Amino acid sequence: MKVDVLVAEIGSTTTVVNAFNIHETQAFIGKGVANTTVDTDVREGLRSAIENLKQNLDIDTLEYNEMFSSSSAAGGLRITVSGLVYEMTVRAAKEAALNAGGNIHYVSAGPLEEDDLDQIKDAKPNIIIVAGGTDYGEKKVAFDNLKRIEALALNVPIIYAGNIDNHYRIRKHFENSPQKDCLQIVENVYPRVDFLNILPLRKVIHETFEAHIIHAKGMAHVKEMVDQAIIPTPGSVMEATMLLNEAIGNVMTIDVGGATTDVHSVALPSDEYRKYAEGEAKEKRTVEGDLGVFVNFHNVLSSIDRQRLIQRLDVDEATLTSLIDNYTYMPKTPEERKLVYELTRVCVNRALDRHVGNLKKVYTSSGQKFIPEGKDLTQVQTIVLTGGPLIHLENTEKIVLDYIRQNPDQLLPNENVRVVKDHDYVMASIGVLSLKYRDIAESILKKSMRITD
Repeated sequence: MKVDVLVAEIGSTTTVVNAFNIHETQAFIGKGVANTTVDTDVREGLRSAIENLKQNLDIDTLEYNEMFSSSSAAGGLRITVSGLVYEMTVRAAKEAALNAGGNIHYVSAGPLEEDDLDQIKDAKPNIIIVAGGTDYGEKKVAFDNLKRIEALALNVPIIYAGNIDNHYRIRKHFENSPQKDCLQIVENVYPRVDFLNILPLRKVIHETFEAHIIHAKGMAHVKEMVDQAIIPTPGSVMEATMLLNEAIGNVMTIDVGGATTDVHSVALPSDEYRKYAEGEAKEKRTVEGDLGVFVNFHNVLSSIDRQRLIQRLDVDEATLTSLIDNYTYMPKTPEERKLVYELTRVCVNRALDRHVGNLKKVYTSSGQKFIPEGKDLTQVQTIVLTGGPLIHLENTEKIVLDYIRQNPDQLLPNENVRVVKDHDYVMASIGVLSLKYRDIAESILKKSMRITD
């Protein structure tokens, strides 16, 4: 059998290979899954996933024209951010890093001190981002911070995304530096007050990831196998969400996994709240590293009242104890599915709490008012559910709709919002595919979500 494209998602624990025909049928063909072999050579897991794909398709041979890939192997993309003012340049750089699919491991604001430098070293970052100052505004702090990070000699990529007025002296300073090959300079991520310019930094983070970051054993050989840049898997989910925004309007994606829960939104604010939304990015991703239904199972479980859980599952104490002691990410019995459903509910609710803005009560000379604060998602027309629990469990749409009904003071879509599932579980692969075949990727993604309009 011959297919047009294979897209591999090489994760820290699982490698997935999705097959697509993109010319005649524009369709998802099938999926293969295997354990990621990070400790030996990731190509072993990739080959096993392809073998599993062949088994699922009931074929003996498989040929393909192109292969693309995303990756979160070797722990994903670890980033530290240093800026000037937390609510301004630091926040802008954080938004760009999360938007690109990175995991933020340390953040600092203002001049770097010794303990900041120690924590940057302890974070073992793959990328260090330095920002600070609007264009032609304050420039000393960002330049001094950059020099202090250079002196750490960590030999990891350093991206400067601050005041443009520093560009000349940064280049002069790094001319003879042993760290000169680590430095990249991009457009200011916060060029003027209340304006976030995150896409140039996002693009360079992806390029840097592909060129420098893929340290899992065998990943260099995977780079030779694929036909375009490898990007972080969470970044590819954002690519797919951005693609959907172009096609169907304001959209939010909720992705519950074994270790994390990510929320991606690409949405403009309402006319009513637009004047309050300056400085809030249209594209936003939040990642909750403590919310997952497998790796973080016990963390999520500890936050649920045990008696309430017994009532919701309709089981007795002994049965609940047995379910917990024998917990598996792949539930088989009705009771196991109910338990994973409750864990998924907690992950979704808490992730949305941290992503969505709300109405803040303030008192003025003309009386009480409600001022929007944070991301306005009232104009979102479609919510996409992806990630194993949200796709494979029944009626997970209800989790989101219940949350909307129960939180009237948050800047959420209305109760008639369309909630769809990524039925074929291809959203991350579609994000990668869209980098070359944008219109075709959109068509396949709509089919996965059963969107016909």
